[in-house]
Amino acid sequence: MEAEKDKLLIAIGDRVRLLRLERNLTQAQLASDIDKDQQNIHRLESGNYNPSIKFLNEVCSGLDITIQDFFCNLNNQE
Repeated sequence: MEAEKDKLLIAIGDRVRLLRLERNLTQAQLASDIDKDQQNIHRLESGNYNPSIKFLNEVCSGLDITIQDFFCNLNNQE
């Protein structure tokens, strides 16, 4: 169960990083756009943070994507 959670957190982090880079944003820029610390974005992208739905929704808003689209395409990022 713990390994599945880790894989999910890594997949979420990878998806955030991919979307952020596609938009030519730094971690600091994304964090600033959503009034968070850059460290929070770094921890999320590295898979070391289990975000709340509210936090993930804020990140999605900063990336100009809906949370529904974020999860619908979570496993299709290749």
